[in-house]
Amino acid sequence: MKARKGGRFKSSFKLKQKGIEVTGKWKTVEIDPNLFADEEFQDIVCLEELTEYRLVSSSKVGKVKEKKRKAESAPEEGNEEVEEPVTPPKKKKKNKDLRNQIDKGNTPNAAEVDVLVDKEAECSEVIKEANCEDHGHVTESMSSRKDIQKKKKKKVAKSKASQAQGALPSVSTSKKGKNWTTEVLSASTDQKADVSAWKDLFVPEPVLQALSYLGFSAPTPIQALALPSAIRDNMDVLGAAETGSGKTLAFAIPMIHSVLQWQKSNSSTTRNDSVSKDSHQHHDETRWENEDEAEEVTHQHVEDSGDEDDASFTTGCVKVLENVEFDCGDEAQNVGSHKKRPLLGLVLTPTRELAVQVKHHIDAVAKFTGIKTAILVGGMAAQKQERVLNRKPEIVIATPGRLWELVKERHPHLSNLRQLRCLVIDEADRMVEKGHFLELSQLLEVLNDSQYNPQRQTFVFSATLTLVHQTPTRVLQKKNAKKMDKKTKLELLMEKVGIKGKPKVIDLTRKEATVETLTETRIHCNTNEKDYYLYYFLLQYPGRTMVFANSIDCVKRLSSLLTILNCDPLPLHANMHQKQRLKNLERFAERESCILLTTDVAARGLDIPNVQHVIHYQVPRTSELYVHRSGRTARAANEGLSLLLIGPDDLINFRKIYKTLGKSEELPFFPVDNKCMTSIKERMNLARQIEKAEFFNSRAKQHNSWLQQAAEALEMDLDDDMLMGKKANEQEESQKQKMLKGMKKQLKHMLSQPLFKVLMKTKYPTQSGKLLLPQTSVGISALSTVSKKQGKKKKSIKLN
Repeated sequence: MKARKGGRFKSSFKLKQKGIEVTGKWKTVEIDPNLFADEEFQDIVCLEELTEYRLVSSSKVGKVKEKKRKAESAPEEGNEEVEEPVTPPKKKKKNKDLRNQIDKGNTPNAAEVDVLVDKEAECSEVIKEANCEDHGHVTESMSSRKDIQKKKKKKVAKSKASQAQGALPSVSTSKKGKNWTTEVLSASTDQKADVSAWKDLFVPEPVLQALSYLGFSAPTPIQALALPSAIRDNMDVLGAAETGSGKTLAFAIPMIHSVLQWQKSNSSTTRNDSVSKDSHQHHDETRWENEDEAEEVTHQHVEDSGDEDDASFTTGCVKVLENVEFDCGDEAQNVGSHKKRPLLGLVLTPTRELAVQVKHHIDAVAKFTGIKTAILVGGMAAQKQERVLNRKPEIVIATPGRLWELVKERHPHLSNLRQLRCLVIDEADRMVEKGHFLELSQLLEVLNDSQYNPQRQTFVFSATLTLVHQTPTRVLQKKNAKKMDKKTKLELLMEKVGIKGKPKVIDLTRKEATVETLTETRIHCNTNEKDYYLYYFLLQYPGRTMVFANSIDCVKRLSSLLTILNCDPLPLHANMHQKQRLKNLERFAERESCILLTTDVAARGLDIPNVQHVIHYQVPRTSELYVHRSGRTARAANEGLSLLLIGPDDLINFRKIYKTLGKSEELPFFPVDNKCMTSIKERMNLARQIEKAEFFNSRAKQHNSWLQQAAEALEMDLDDDMLMGKKANEQEESQKQKMLKGMKKQLKHMLSQPLFKVLMKTKYPTQSGKLLLPQTSVGISALSTVSKKQGKKKKSIKLN
């Protein structure tokens, strides 16, 4: 059913947004009694037709129905008809709310994506509701009720499944959901901080209000130097500052200022749309926060409407539709208003977790500005991110891969990047490395060529922006070889990023590149002994500890090994599902004593509060990685400890790092109590045997089950030779299981015994009457142990 206007048919998705307003009365149609002879129409009560009505926007229908429902909520006497079940009306109400939201929303694309209901199902649902409200009596047979109950059960199961699928994006986009940034951005509602120190830095008023609310009373050095140049002088900024120094706000505040300035300059042209903006502001916020809920309702909407369409012959009445009218005036205005909201700020980050964190920080500072942000990262539903883009957010935080994918698909909001006012490349030295982020180089080509904006500001930040490696002599001997220094490195970076003017360069990094409050230590050992020292450290010094490894396989092995030893580690690596990665980060931030086993995916930018120790299980391959890994602890002037486990294979990398960072003193050795190492080795060796047996069993089972499924699908017989580990006898299998159980029992007994025994010696009471007991080393922190050892060493040097 399509309406002709100007000789053209309108697109079907607009019809889905229409409702029916009854202007006349339903008229009974006579039915031939012979129709009931075949018993096909036994559930039909009556047949009616409606000729006096018009189609209007579904939002108007929703309002009329709400009023009617309020009126009908009062108990009526003499109302003896059979009531419908309670659940379907609730779902209908949700569906109507969703339709209202779609009509209010400014983007036709968003409506097209969100409303997935067929035209016939929509019409049958609306007509059925109208019939029930106008007449108020619909008799139902017992068979139809049973059908509805069965369908309801199916709907509940489907909605649970859809909820499980939609749970992933909620972690990243939900403002109310917990994440590892909540502790950092926790608002102090009782006492608002004095933000007079920020006023000289040209910070906008709504941002000052947010900073006061968050308790950020004074800017950090990088913020104090970057903000005036960026806000007042409108300069590009290259910023290098140590980890945990507040670089995110150093680019977030100028970006928010730039967006607010653009909104002011365009306020005269958009004055006509201001009323509609105000009316939809609350709706936009609720949709942003409850995206998953809306998605779930949409699934229910599709299912409900489909079920009602099928059940219309059993529970409702048959209707005839005539004289259709359409009212589609406001959609054309919506399209026009949205063209005036381009993308103004773009932040590019190397990892998904960092993008999530940056978004939370920008949202917290832009709380009182009304600026919308969106996140575009891999591992999450691309369709949902497209819907978020349809709302025309002013700022987008993205990883290069997903952003380039959507740019290639020519998404309307990303098609005109010429109006971009701020471009931020966070952790820039990593982003522009050779062989990494091919999509970023393609994106920068577009931004600096066809989509170039001469007024665009560019912000480039990293802790290792000015870190220079010593060029090998073999490279310097070649013709046209340039010696790399800070200046040439920055010039190359500016060329790649596309900074054409003279930027403001801020370098606050120390010569050593690491933070002053960081205590760096090392342990030299064989490769197979690393597990012993790691387990020793985790038991002796409990706390929030991050353990870094160079490979995913190593993280997986350590995870299963420490799980067997009841250490409950949380793994984090690139092969994990994105939902699980974010969940593990949140759990790690919540627990006071916890272990996060991770690859370098968590090395850059993540601001996890109160990380006490960072252990490099394998020495990082570059100096930059060492600085960033160690920078997860000792953040914002807090103290922290970094421990390197150096095996024979790691010596080359260790020497390179030592040379590049220009360490004047040798790293101190971490003190280890050798008394308990024998029992630690016993435990670890037993755990290794259990882990090895379980690993081979699971791998063989996985391989064999896959082969068997493939053979069944091809209807082939499978030879025993093709199976991994071959088919073992039942006796051999049971023997293996018994051995495994025995080893687990033995390990359980070992773990129940105290590891750090306190040897009691005969002591006599002192004058105060107290008994002097030897101090246990378990309560002492790793930092104090290192400082004590260093103090003793200095004393012995002085005495000599």
